[in-house]
Amino acid sequence: MKRVPIVPTLIVLIAVAVMIRLGFWQLERLGEKEAMLAQYEAASKSSRVTDFKNDLLIDGPDDYSRIRVECTSQSSDSLIAGRNAKGQSGWAHQFDCRFPYSGKGEPEATVVIGWSEAPVPVQWKGGTVLGTVVPPRPTDAIAGCPKCYRQRFVADPPLAGLQANAKPDPRDIPNNHLAYAVQWFLFAGVALVIYAIALRKRLRGG
Repeated sequence: MKRVPIVPTLIVLIAVAVMIRLGFWQLERLGEKEAMLAQYEAASKSSRVTDFKNDLLIDGPDDYSRIRVECTSQSSDSLIAGRNAKGQSGWAHQFDCRFPYSGKGEPEATVVIGWSEAPVPVQWKGGTVLGTVVPPRPTDAIAGCPKCYRQRFVADPPLAGLQANAKPDPRDIPNNHLAYAVQWFLFAGVALVIYAIALRKRLRGG
């Protein structure tokens, strides 16, 4: 009489346990993501405007909050693909600028000042920026500190005669953790079914 193979069975059970754990981890991430999106949503609906020059900041405003900064120095125009307020594809114009705030020194931020249909750089000498804080992009990473990022602002109203960029909306952030959790649970179930069928054939001598 054939017996259940110990090693293959252990390998399958360990793999299934890992997949189930990954599924529960995705459910945990789902709760964290929902809390973060709720915080972003509240910030986007708030009428408060944080003035970096005058307001005392400890952790800084939440993403999707309204802000005001005085850009004292800036880089040249850097064009990236973007959409305007009507959803049309085109070019967003962004600058790296420094601004004073109520702490020490002058932090640096990336400011998207507006949108244009043609990829033609514009001149911008800095000044007052009223806009929205948005999550940084990989290109906003600070050299020498992989996990450090410059803050990113989208000007509203736009500057330098440009059109308005699409309004930052936290609802555009994907939240796929539930789908990922279901996938991991399905993978675990399928692995068990396949191994059960193979094991049954083996024990029957098929």
